[in-house]
Amino acid sequence: MTISRRKLIEPQITPFYHVINRCVRRAYLCGDDPYNGKNYHHRRGWIVNKIKQLAAVFCIDVCAYAVMSNHYHLVLKIDTEQQQKLTPEAVISRWLQLFNGHPIAVDFLKEGQIGSDKQQALSNLVAEWQQRLGSISWFMRCLNEEIARKANKEDQCKGAFWEGRFKSQALLDEQALLSCMMYVDLNPIRAGVTSSLDQSDFTSIQQRIREYHHTKASRLKKTPSSTSHFQLLPFIGSEHQAKKAGINFAFADYLELIDWTGRCIRNDKKGFITPNQPKILQQMGITPDAWLEHSEQFMEHYANVSGKWSRMCAFKQHVGGHWCKGKSASHQLHPS
Repeated sequence: MTISRRKLIEPQITPFYHVINRCVRRAYLCGDDPYNGKNYHHRRGWIVNKIKQLAAVFCIDVCAYAVMSNHYHLVLKIDTEQQQKLTPEAVISRWLQLFNGHPIAVDFLKEGQIGSDKQQALSNLVAEWQQRLGSISWFMRCLNEEIARKANKEDQCKGAFWEGRFKSQALLDEQALLSCMMYVDLNPIRAGVTSSLDQSDFTSIQQRIREYHHTKASRLKKTPSSTSHFQLLPFIGSEHQAKKAGINFAFADYLELIDWTGRCIRNDKKGFITPNQPKILQQMGITPDAWLEHSEQFMEHYANVSGKWSRMCAFKQHVGGHWCKGKSASHQLHPS
């Protein structure tokens, strides 16, 4: 039985989620469609640009993304702290970037105040919109609806463009987050689309590598590094820096791990492991074989949740499920 999205996404339990959506009717987001001979490469730009716009509006950070031929992956983090700190003016201003606002809210934003008889109506609107600005469901709704409209207009047809509601996986700990991000970042290499991380177009790993090299070059030249409006959730190292939200690994270590993993996948040699095991695997105590299996088959190992087995069972019980997939995989990823 299908579990409601409201139950599967619980920011109080974990802010990190992996979401995926797929096209119907053999539709293609990008590349050459073998069924009609058309090229839809430009649609990859549509979806990445929309992700960037929504990340600037919603209180949701993007950890990783990959846009494939007929589906896309996102790893998202709900920033509840930022969401709760939004002022009424900020809530209304953000919401009006996506939708036409209620006249009461529009008047308040223009005048800075409204009559006492409209205060309750305004408070209700602000509370509703503030809740939505931290909702992955609304984030995905805004993303999918625009892409579907543009694709249908281009294809001169009507009907569903996506096969159904997006699928989500709760990521309960750092091991789950890291392995899921690795799975997403290596999608094009695993699919044979490219053999190089820096040539993996429309992926978060390509964006991170380019930003990393740009920042490094700016430091050498002692020039200020310009940053784009859209930034992925940063790697902040393992020291858990105070007052700075991010992914608790060093990017250099992540880059070493993904390069090592990608080379093993590209070599297509079962059991081929280089002698120098990446630092992150040593820290977490994960065997190379277990890591490679997860990086290639993350989606097959888990259903709606990934993490330590005890936490997976507790999450499933919380949302009302009676069966949890991924026990053996979880024990591999959490050996201690």
